[in-house]
Amino acid sequence: MLKKVLLGSLGAALVLTAGILLGHFGIQRGSTAPDWVMDVTQDVDEALIQKFIAEVDNIAIQENLRELTKVPHMATSPGDEQTVQYMLKRWQDPDTGLDQAWREEYKVYLSFPDPNTPNKVTVVSPSDAVLYTAREKEKAYSSDQEDPEVVQPYAAYAPAGHPKVADTQNAINAAPYGVIGVLVYTDPWDINDGKMSDNNETYPYSWYMPPSGVERGSFNTHYGDMLTPYLAAKDDTYRIPEKNITGIPPIPTQPIGFEDAYALICELGGEPAPSEWQGAFNCTYNFGGPGFKPTSNFNNSDVKLDIYNREELKNSANVMGVIRGSVEPDRYVIYGNHRDSWVHGAIDPSSGTSVMLEVTRVLGRMVKQGKWRPRRSIIFGSWGAEEFGLIGSTEYTEEYYSKLSERSVAYINVDIAVFGKSKSVKNKFLFTMTAYEQWVKTPGSDSSSVYDNWIRYFNRTSPAYGVIPNVGFLTGAGSDYAAFIHFLGITSMDISYTYDRTKTRARIYPAYHTAYDTFDYASKFIDPGFTSHQTVARTAGNVLMRLADSLLLPFNCSDYAETLEGYLSKAMELYTDGLAAHMISIEPLQTAVRNFRSAAARLDQLIRDSDLANETPLKVRRINDQLMLLDRAFLDPVAFPDRYGYRHVIWASSKAGQATFPGLADAYTRAASTGLDNDWKEAHRQLSILIQAIQGAAHTLGDTI
Repeated sequence: MLKKVLLGSLGAALVLTAGILLGHFGIQRGSTAPDWVMDVTQDVDEALIQKFIAEVDNIAIQENLRELTKVPHMATSPGDEQTVQYMLKRWQDPDTGLDQAWREEYKVYLSFPDPNTPNKVTVVSPSDAVLYTAREKEKAYSSDQEDPEVVQPYAAYAPAGHPKVADTQNAINAAPYGVIGVLVYTDPWDINDGKMSDNNETYPYSWYMPPSGVERGSFNTHYGDMLTPYLAAKDDTYRIPEKNITGIPPIPTQPIGFEDAYALICELGGEPAPSEWQGAFNCTYNFGGPGFKPTSNFNNSDVKLDIYNREELKNSANVMGVIRGSVEPDRYVIYGNHRDSWVHGAIDPSSGTSVMLEVTRVLGRMVKQGKWRPRRSIIFGSWGAEEFGLIGSTEYTEEYYSKLSERSVAYINVDIAVFGKSKSVKNKFLFTMTAYEQWVKTPGSDSSSVYDNWIRYFNRTSPAYGVIPNVGFLTGAGSDYAAFIHFLGITSMDISYTYDRTKTRARIYPAYHTAYDTFDYASKFIDPGFTSHQTVARTAGNVLMRLADSLLLPFNCSDYAETLEGYLSKAMELYTDGLAAHMISIEPLQTAVRNFRSAAARLDQLIRDSDLANETPLKVRRINDQLMLLDRAFLDPVAFPDRYGYRHVIWASSKAGQATFPGLADAYTRAASTGLDNDWKEAHRQLSILIQAIQGAAHTLGDTI
């Protein structure tokens, strides 16, 4: 799924390096100045960035992907261990590796189908005669689908059971309504633009999902290891009882392909479903109550689910690597991507891993040759068990909570690097960073830049800048950025190259999480020649080097103010009258946003008036800390007690569907629906939390108490 963010700016704690303090005051530039005086003013070397961009090789990325997709590598499988060893080999290479690379293990709670007793979906008569059997595995078009390590399609964390059911849609929300089992499928109207035939329309002839394709997934609403909430899942960590786990399906659930869904849905009786529920099948989609049509061969029969899923504690590894900083080694720029896949995972996640390996190859060689060393340390993470709920990255943030909270500059995530034949970069970051993408050319062009293409296909109008590249918000938990931005408050971004969404209804590339997400699929239908992968690698590396090398961090807190003002405008439009009717004023929120804008403008002016390369390094360190820690100022550990891992009051997810402050939006929507006094009190509480967070963030931008 698309991963979205607007990267903010950060601010406030002062951490002093002893070597900078000693003897600096009074030392003038010149022949008597010690060597470190020049070192502490190290800034971005544009020539080195151009060298990096030039050396990123699309064929090297192609070969990375070929190697990574040789075998299925679901989390903790033999194939996963093979990719662990491959990552270590690459990052420990004496010529192109990192300063250090290692593995970190966590014992995590995972869910698997029973390989000896496959899950089954059948239609059975009243006498239990089997009238129809759904596929247990997807149809093979190549040896990739025939690999014995291809896991049967299943819904991770759905419980075992043997219900006889009718079709429905949402596994977690269905149980309270008496539903005892759920079938899930992806309709070809939504994913295939209506294409259904594997004779000439779907893979292997195009990028569309074949009829037997099944989207696997993890059916849980929380992220991280389920048995060790807010604790790193080490061998000796306390684990809650399994019966206390929340946010997983309480009833058996199984995904199926649309060919099997067609055989069932077109036989359902009952009233016709609404028009927006109709799909690509050449029949009317009915509600199915009380069952199949009287004229159907399945009349008076039931759909039976035999689910044999089981849960296990398994060791899962992150592979970590680092390039140590030369001036501020205690400041970290983190770059990550998950390694595990459901099957071969050519696009999700190995497109991102192949890009990361090329970034580290080029940077590693520059370091090994003595041509470059970043000002700040760069940490690379190859996360394990992401598909089961962002587990590897979350456990890492829990284990190193204090260090990461105090020292992290930013987190860059590149999961699905390329979603399809590309039109524009979705670089969900601050506008300040988007301008640097003028350095990177679009695939197949020597003149048009990523920035130009971005403006053309995905833009918005800014009050301050006019027409600019649009950036999304990381408001959910779609990939490994979640724990960094929502839990730790580390400024985060997610980069991908995407297809022209005006040309298709596909919400994501159609082979997503199926056995058809292979090297063959990626090289033929997603990015022939791998030039879009190359563009993503250049873009990500460009941003990474600037974050690691810039004397002044390339963040702009006035851009953050613009976002808050946009959120405020929408909140005033939607909520002012309703809140006033309950004696709740929105004016303090207006004041808080104005104060933030003023504080941001003052800091911007201070930066413009400064000559930081020729002033005490303590000044640039102080300003950088204000920028770095700004997102942390919006954390409130009690703002969302019922939403695991969400503490950021600006970027938390929201059910209200409005481009405004999430906690206030959800609380107001609920209160307006129920009219209950307690719900209006919660709306008031969320408003107060928001006001104090924005005021507090504004205070961090000042230079005195």
